Amino acid sequence: MVSSRAANRLALVLISAALLLVPAVVGDFDAYQIALYLLLGIVTQGVALCWGNVGFLCLGQAVFFGLGAYLSGTLLRAAMQQPVMLALLPLCLLLPAAIAYLLARAVFGRKVDNGPFFSLITLALAMLASLLANRFSGLTGGFNGMVDIPDLPGTDRYATLYYVIAVVSIGSTWIFCRLLRSPLGILWSALEQNEERLQFFGFDTGRLKAIAFAIGAAASGLAGLLYAPHQGIVTPSAIGIGMSTQFVIWAAIGGRRSPVGALAATVIIGLVSASLRDRYPFWEALMALIFIAAVLWFPQGLSGAVAPWLRWPARWVRPSTSLTEQQAPALSSGAPSGGDAVPHLQLQDVHVRRGAVRILDGLALESRTRGICCVIGPNGAGKTSMFNAMSGRLSADRGNIWFDGQSITRSPAWRVAQLRIGRKFQIPSVFPRLSVRHNLLIALWANRLSPRDHLRSAPLGWHSAFGQHLLARLPLLQQRPELAAGSLSQGVRQMLEFAMVALMEPRLMLLDEPCAGLSPAETQQLMEVVRWSVDHLGASALLIEHDMSALEAIGGHVFVLHQGQLLAQGALAEIKASPEVRKVYLGGRK
Repeated sequence: MVSSRAANRLALVLISAALLLVPAVVGDFDAYQIALYLLLGIVTQGVALCWGNVGFLCLGQAVFFGLGAYLSGTLLRAAMQQPVMLALLPLCLLLPAAIAYLLARAVFGRKVDNGPFFSLITLALAMLASLLANRFSGLTGGFNGMVDIPDLPGTDRYATLYYVIAVVSIGSTWIFCRLLRSPLGILWSALEQNEERLQFFGFDTGRLKAIAFAIGAAASGLAGLLYAPHQGIVTPSAIGIGMSTQFVIWAAIGGRRSPVGALAATVIIGLVSASLRDRYPFWEALMALIFIAAVLWFPQGLSGAVAPWLRWPARWVRPSTSLTEQQAPALSSGAPSGGDAVPHLQLQDVHVRRGAVRILDGLALESRTRGICCVIGPNGAGKTSMFNAMSGRLSADRGNIWFDGQSITRSPAWRVAQLRIGRKFQIPSVFPRLSVRHNLLIALWANRLSPRDHLRSAPLGWHSAFGQHLLARLPLLQQRPELAAGSLSQGVRQMLEFAMVALMEPRLMLLDEPCAGLSPAETQQLMEVVRWSVDHLGASALLIEHDMSALEAIGGHVFVLHQGQLLAQGALAEIKASPEVRKVYLGGRK
């Protein structure tokens, strides 16, 4: 089956050819109208990038478009007396991008689930920007707008400027498509599907969101730069809520995940709206019905509806899928005194409370050994909560947690993962819409992907010697690497998530019931792979398990938790003989 990537490429080729022929076919006036909607389509692409591909919605994208337009108009008018002012036109892109990046870092740098608050903040920003544009008439022209904006040097707004705008819109579409196919685009897709899982691979998701928002804002600023000389006037309507809402509608109709669809929908809906506006007094109600129908019957937008029709002809322009395989960069030891140092974990008087409930109550535990240590205890003993506190998912109210001499007590999950602490959850946590291969690649990129690598194609072909040996022991993951991870059975997803954790090559693995829901044969296979991985990496592993037969097969040190405290520790035979442990499991102690 031909990929949507090939269909997008064919659509881009067809649209590019059509755009360049527009003036010759429809005349300069209609080309002028189409150029306007091409500019608005570039802004819509920025909305679609953040909304459909990264997972957060901006309700104030017009702020960056209007800012670029007002700044462009100011500079172009000033350049009539001082041509050197034209050198400042790149600020129309850079200033919106900087504002967007700082805003996103401030909002997303604190919590994972800040998406709804971010949308409200950007909505308020659009309201504020519109108010300021009306109030400061000395700078913006107020309600009447900034007028007498000259043409862009070397162009005519009714003729040659169209070709500039067409080329810019084609270039913008190509860049957005290219970004989505890069490692950065794959990380964005993973973030949209399972942000927390991505953080446990050491990726700062707040930074990834801020980068996406800044790119969308830069594209909006670029559109604003050309909008000012194209229209000759910039009014507050270009920066307010109404325009921002239209960008969201166009993105939904065109397809939130498709740059081509976002551009095409903006042009088509824009031209249809202009035609209806002159004929029907209730044209806005009709457009609202079209929007509702598109959302209900075409959740993937126009691009999703058209993509199947492009698959057959797309075979002729299908891009090469071959990748040059190369060894992934080596990881640093992660140890303070070299790669031979034994991982050292220490919990000192750790307290975690939620309301009146004491989840961890002065937990003290130390592990300084390679191999697997088991963590057991009755339900509610605090086993998973201990893992949450150690991995950055749960913040400790009191006490200290140390790993290899570094405090991780209140570190976010991505910082903990950068110390090479890997976390596997009881319910397998993967990226459901990404392929098995991409799930494994993201894990391999953990602590390896440099800023430059985010935009290179080389990391798409990375592999490691350890990973090849690991996957040879999990043949089910190699049978259909292009299958979506969400379509796998429970057992295979358990294996996939463990393989992802192991590909990080962690010094400490936190494994929360890795065999839950597996058959006896699958349990035996996975436990053999766990033991091999821990031994091969020279790592430590804490494994939560309830099955005594599995504990006997594993051997090693055992920690027993009860009511958020360490009740006992030692070899399994000692634990079985402990009167305190017997009382807890037999209900003799509450």
